[in-house]
Amino acid sequence: MKTVATLEPLTTKLLEIQRITSAAAVLSWDQETHMPAGGGEARAEQIAVLEGLAHQKLVAPEIERLLASVVDPATGQAIDQPGDLWDEPSRSLLREIWRDFSRAKKLPSDFVVKLSRECSLAQQVWAEAKEQSKFSQFLPNLRTILSLKREEAQYLGYKESPYDALLDKYEPGATCATLQPLFAGLKAGLVPLLKRVTQSRVQIDDSILRHTYDQARQLEFGRLVLIAMGYDFERGRLDLSAHPFTTSFHPTDVRVTTRVYERELQSCLFSCVHEGGHGLYDQGLDQRYFGTPLGESASLGIHESQSRLWENCVGRSRAFWRFFYPILQQTFPQQLHGMDREAFYAAINCVKPSFIRVEADELTYNLHIMLRFEIEQDLIEGRTRAEDLPEIWNQKMRDYLGITPLTDAVGVLQDVHWSFGAFGYFPTYTLGNLYSVQFFEQAKLEIPHLEDDIAAGQLLGLRRWLEQKIHRWGRMFTPDHLARRVTGKSISAEPFLAYLEKKYGELYQL
Repeated sequence: MKTVATLEPLTTKLLEIQRITSAAAVLSWDQETHMPAGGGEARAEQIAVLEGLAHQKLVAPEIERLLASVVDPATGQAIDQPGDLWDEPSRSLLREIWRDFSRAKKLPSDFVVKLSRECSLAQQVWAEAKEQSKFSQFLPNLRTILSLKREEAQYLGYKESPYDALLDKYEPGATCATLQPLFAGLKAGLVPLLKRVTQSRVQIDDSILRHTYDQARQLEFGRLVLIAMGYDFERGRLDLSAHPFTTSFHPTDVRVTTRVYERELQSCLFSCVHEGGHGLYDQGLDQRYFGTPLGESASLGIHESQSRLWENCVGRSRAFWRFFYPILQQTFPQQLHGMDREAFYAAINCVKPSFIRVEADELTYNLHIMLRFEIEQDLIEGRTRAEDLPEIWNQKMRDYLGITPLTDAVGVLQDVHWSFGAFGYFPTYTLGNLYSVQFFEQAKLEIPHLEDDIAAGQLLGLRRWLEQKIHRWGRMFTPDHLARRVTGKSISAEPFLAYLEKKYGELYQL
């Protein structure tokens, strides 16, 4: 039986590459958290050199030679010798290394360096443009990135849509053809439910969330919840950034960020829980496989399922607030005086079409993703011009949510993704929502008294279940295989829609 150990010459070279990409990730993290504004151009060059070097090493003849001796170059499947079979981890490892190598081999190294440089520069321009709410300031950079992403799709190749080539980077195997019917079924359930909620006689008052809340105390409470979730601060940090994110350099160094507004209590609170879900996944990856695909998450959709599971299935649940609301009241006694737990629970689950995706309620959130999915496809396929984006964005907001952004900052400039070239990323957010409910429903079946545990502030049982079922496997299984392995079913909109129907049917007395 051949094992992962047999592949040591190959995995040693992959580890060297991983250390280079980790160094680039440290620089990217610093760029978003502590780097002075004037450092953007120099930082772009630093990151570009490292990412170019990592790419060159991945597509080097030595890697190709080592791979060619153990996999079928046409399929990426492990080559068996009579009586000498690969074990399952090794087969998975070879499959995923071949996938990464094949994609990378199609991209010229000078193109990789150029794309990295342009994205690093664009991130700085985007931040400034957002602050000034001026899309025209970001437009030249966006045009450049769009041109490069279309070029990337051509290098990678595709059967139907160039967008598929970009989507596959984040969600292996996903295509427009597979996502469109899934999203259509979700939309068919969301729109009538949203209409019933907005027409309900029940009116939820969420004004309590916009009182003045001390920023340091908000961060203190967010940190407390992260600790309760099992986020290990000996292997992690919590910092501030313009757009909350999680980055990992190794399972022993995983960092989350949040943002804090004095008059938006839910922003810091739920971004801490959300990013904490991502952080737990990265801390839960098997360190033995660091540097290889088995030491990475299965996909961004699966990764997002962890953040949305903690944020929504746990963090917005009645059970969670039975334990944490008295602590929140003690943290903000003046602001929350006289507000009972059920009223607070209703406030944080209030359905209200809003401009900002990351602060949208569970019911309207996926509509934000659908409009971005459509815009991205049209941009990559050449049906939409970058200069028309503010108008197109606002029209889709009216069509989907019935509201019109008053500024670019809360409209087309609100997300950082396009500045760093992440076209194809947005659909994984909706996939994550769907996966999250399937996983949580399965956890409730397998963990006795899970909701009672959550109500007692005991969250580590759920964390251990997720680590054993999902985190520790890395990319050993494809996203669909992992979902079927954990829940017995492929991804579907039905459990998510049933979850929303039950929750909001009760809240709004539908």
